[in-house]
Amino acid sequence: MTSPQPYPLDHGTVLAEVRKVRRAGVVRLRDIALPVLAEVARELPRGDGEVAAGPVERVLRLAVSRMGGGTLQTAAEYSLGLAQGTRDWPSADRRRRAAQVYGVSVERFRKHHEFMVLGQVAEQIVQVAEQYAGREQGQVAEQPLTRAVLPAVHRLLQVRIDRRTVPVTLHVHSVDLLRDIDVVVSPSNTYFALPAPYKSSVSATLRRAGARRDPTGGLVEDAIHDELGEWAARHGTRGRAASPGTVAVTSSGALTAQNVRRIYHVAVAVPRPETNDYEVQPSDITRGVTRVFALMAEESPECDPPLRSVCLPLLGAGRGGLTPLESFAALWAAVEAELARGADWDIHFVVRRHARADLLERLLTTAGEK
Repeated sequence: MTSPQPYPLDHGTVLAEVRKVRRAGVVRLRDIALPVLAEVARELPRGDGEVAAGPVERVLRLAVSRMGGGTLQTAAEYSLGLAQGTRDWPSADRRRRAAQVYGVSVERFRKHHEFMVLGQVAEQIVQVAEQYAGREQGQVAEQPLTRAVLPAVHRLLQVRIDRRTVPVTLHVHSVDLLRDIDVVVSPSNTYFALPAPYKSSVSATLRRAGARRDPTGGLVEDAIHDELGEWAARHGTRGRAASPGTVAVTSSGALTAQNVRRIYHVAVAVPRPETNDYEVQPSDITRGVTRVFALMAEESPECDPPLRSVCLPLLGAGRGGLTPLESFAALWAAVEAELARGADWDIHFVVRRHARADLLERLLTTAGEK
């Protein structure tokens, strides 16, 4: 007997189907193609998450029930039509009620919170699938030998924004390997204090790459660090915290050899007193990236050639504690707003791991869907 084909369990694939459910609602589950959710439902033991509903709805309700309550779970229930009395609500009404849970406008919820809410539903579904798909019993399907194929480190995507399609480039490598980018965005704490250059964060990597050294490797000039200190002194922020979302501009130091022209340092990480931890609010990321575009528009006429391209890492997704999905949602809220008004910037994102790149690709290629 032929073994069934394995179904994809990656977060992006599941999220795409969850977004279909959000648009259609649970009353129309039989009318939409949901192959992954249907396969997960077939693996679910009878009685686990049992409700008077179809199999896919059982999976959705079980996943949502594992979200820990609070505003996140409540918003998920309203978004999908799982809350009592909302099964037949139109998608717009469900989105409006979910936005009220967070106390934000419908448009704000669509661009930011909805990414997070549906992403967490997808995360729970993946966990349910892994729990019941036979993996814990050590069942491993034999795979045919194939030639190894290295995944692409540059992905050119076509993203739908309103009535037009814009190109977005996704880089999958360390930030210091970027070339031919006018502005690279770097996360910073509100004191604009750079980490030690030997650390692995985006800001430390840019500091290290921007330093000028002699032929023996000795440090000649810590260019980005020194310029950031000068910026803080000019603006009266040396030794005190700037407002979250503030953007400081420096050159790229030695990275000019790679045709990287500017570093925009965005203050998003607020230090927690008497700890080594930081707090990052998604709204500060959105505000900071919005400021990035405003500064590019101010600087561009004075530059030859004018500034056009900008590359964004996942701000706050390291020590800031945000998930990649939360960080991207906050970034995209500002990027989408800028592109929707007709701006012609060349948008790039950079991540180190292909798993994160896969997630961003899924989100970007479905960004124009309502």
